[in-house]
Amino acid sequence: MSPRRVLLISPQPFFQWRGSPIRVAFDAQALARLGYAVDLLTLPVGEPRDVPGVRVIRVPNLFGVRDVPIGPSFAKLCFDGLLLAWGLALAVRRRYAVVHGIEDGAAVGVLVAACGRAKLVFEKHSDPGSYRRGVLRNALMALYAGVERCTARRADAVIGTGPGLAAQIRAMRPRGRVHDIGDIPSSLADADAAQVAAIRAELRGGDREVLAAYVGSFAVYQGVDLMFAAIPKALAQAPRLRFVIIGGTAEEIEERRRALRAAGAGHAVTFLGKIAPDTLPSYLAAADLLLSPRTAGVNTPLKLLDYFKAGGAVIATDVEANRLLAGEESAVLTAPDAAAFAEGIVRAARDAAFRARLAENGRRLIAEKHNFDVFTRALDRCYAAILGDPP
Repeated sequence: MSPRRVLLISPQPFFQWRGSPIRVAFDAQALARLGYAVDLLTLPVGEPRDVPGVRVIRVPNLFGVRDVPIGPSFAKLCFDGLLLAWGLALAVRRRYAVVHGIEDGAAVGVLVAACGRAKLVFEKHSDPGSYRRGVLRNALMALYAGVERCTARRADAVIGTGPGLAAQIRAMRPRGRVHDIGDIPSSLADADAAQVAAIRAELRGGDREVLAAYVGSFAVYQGVDLMFAAIPKALAQAPRLRFVIIGGTAEEIEERRRALRAAGAGHAVTFLGKIAPDTLPSYLAAADLLLSPRTAGVNTPLKLLDYFKAGGAVIATDVEANRLLAGEESAVLTAPDAAAFAEGIVRAARDAAFRARLAENGRRLIAEKHNFDVFTRALDRCYAAILGDPP
């Protein structure tokens, strides 16, 4: 018997070093592992990435776009139109059992699934409220939230990528089934010991220095303003601290460099830009402290999972998003302001035994709850529920 076909619609660049594309790659990989024939319909931008057993189909780049940023944009709206046209054409030619839409890809999927008489899965990755900044952007996000509500009510199953998003979905569709399928670390690769040693030697000036790392975008909800304000304050108390920042665009990095130099902290901060997910574990394992300064949102911070897997001591703001994964036993939780965050960094920098206890508790969380096997089984249960098969 031929495998059931799944159309996975992802309106994000594929592949790209950020949360949604990483999650989409795991979705595709898990579905192929479960025996489904997967077509991934996505944008014409992003790095090439092969997923065994998955056919990647890209809509044409009629607009000459090189990148599609996080959040709503005119380019993304245009690409949604192309995804709809290509999805409808595919639904006519191929009999899909399931159309699985990511974010606004699920709104596209409503029509595609109806055309092909397929089941619809809506997977929610983000909290629209966390992106708000400015009147126009607020209006766009309010419109997007309305589209989300309609999509959630029409879907056969909805997936939230953590308890915060799952709770939002339940408010949208109190009678429908919601699957809380948590994220996993961004790479299945483990840190390489030789590479870790080389990175530590490169980024630290001596054995007594303590290395603190941040990984992620410079989006406002990530709390990077808070973090960069905290760095000079922490250095004033612990001069042997050294910081490494992974992520950000060239323009964002240069802006932060200028501000740090003006604050007298530029010598202690290294910007590495974006690093491939399969190389990232070695960089994180080289750090003593790992920073999550989130200030908004209820979606699970993917970086925390990478941090716990890497085995560093986590310093996190005590906000709802970080609390979804981190507690006092696995992280230093601070008030979401620069002074308190700096104090948390300094506290962990001065106590190696304390850092080791936090790291061990974080590694245990990954081993028990957030790994690819657990993720695959949860996705299997979701599909079995709508297709009527035993998982």
